[in-house]
Amino acid sequence: MISFEPTEEQAVAREALREFAEKSLRPRARECDEAEALPEGFLQEAWELGLTATHVPEAFGGLGARSPLTNAIVLEELACGDAALALAATAPSLFALPVVDQGTDEQKERWLPPFVGDSFHAATLALVEPSPVFDVTRLRTIAEPKGEGFVLSGRKCFVPLGDRARHFLVLARNRSATGEGLAALDAFVVPRDAKGLRVGPREKHLGLRALPTTTLELERVEVPAADRLGGEAGIDARRLVNQSRAALAAVMLGVARAVKEYAIPYAKDRVAFDQAIAQKQAIAFMLSDMAIETEATRWLVWKAASQLEQGLDATRAAHQARAYAAEQSMKIADHGVQVLGGHGFIREHPVEMWYRNARTLGVLEGLATV
Repeated sequence: MISFEPTEEQAVAREALREFAEKSLRPRARECDEAEALPEGFLQEAWELGLTATHVPEAFGGLGARSPLTNAIVLEELACGDAALALAATAPSLFALPVVDQGTDEQKERWLPPFVGDSFHAATLALVEPSPVFDVTRLRTIAEPKGEGFVLSGRKCFVPLGDRARHFLVLARNRSATGEGLAALDAFVVPRDAKGLRVGPREKHLGLRALPTTTLELERVEVPAADRLGGEAGIDARRLVNQSRAALAAVMLGVARAVKEYAIPYAKDRVAFDQAIAQKQAIAFMLSDMAIETEATRWLVWKAASQLEQGLDATRAAHQARAYAAEQSMKIADHGVQVLGGHGFIREHPVEMWYRNARTLGVLEGLATV
């Protein structure tokens, strides 16, 4: 039997994160967007919620509650508060969860302990590359075998928390791989002080302005074989990409829900020509579409996350969730601007910020994981 209700544990997590988003993210969102900066102490505050440590196995000091579906629910709630702050708070998971899922025992013992400590530990994933049309199956960052290790060369962009990350999980195409596309990809742990690695200045965005992202330039960066995630077996890059796409869909769902929940009461309160605009047919149809598409997106996100949790091939489901969420979150944000009319374009209301966030999220990869 198919269940469309969260478990008791998931319901508790959802309510806790919804409260955190309403009290700590939403009130700060506009100021952070304007300042293009994270609030002082925010990352440590979010760290204490255990957003990453929860998923680390008990053997390495975590709670061992690894659940992509629960993570998708959490990401929706956080993003409904603010997508930029949500992505910043969960950025360490971009490094830690691939290690949990695909690292060797030795790699887990080496790299997971900092993620269960009391202090925020900055580490992240470097996936996206500067290209007019980015294709994860055709990465230009190359890993060349050399002696007992590899040499990495290439460029990355949109690296979350790149301004402070101590380690980067860099995806690259292994020239010695026998397969093609995703089968040819490997992930390598590169420390911030690695010779040949240059972290670029903070990037400027249309949306997600509070989220610090940077470029990376790798000029023949030497990486020992022990720092290839998964050891000799390497990684299942398809799984990593599917987890990222399901997560981004959950974040876009959160943005869409924020717009919907703001536009509906506004339309009921806003009176024009002696009638609430929510009673105008054109507005009512837009509000109805918002509600329908938000629910539809959630089922696609949950389906993808559920398949990942069961260890199934979630490629189709993750792609559908991300593609649909990108289209519908943008449509819902646009409807939100139209419902607010002139108010939709001014900073007194958050809808224009959510519109920019939805557009930015729809063209990116590798900013979140479940």
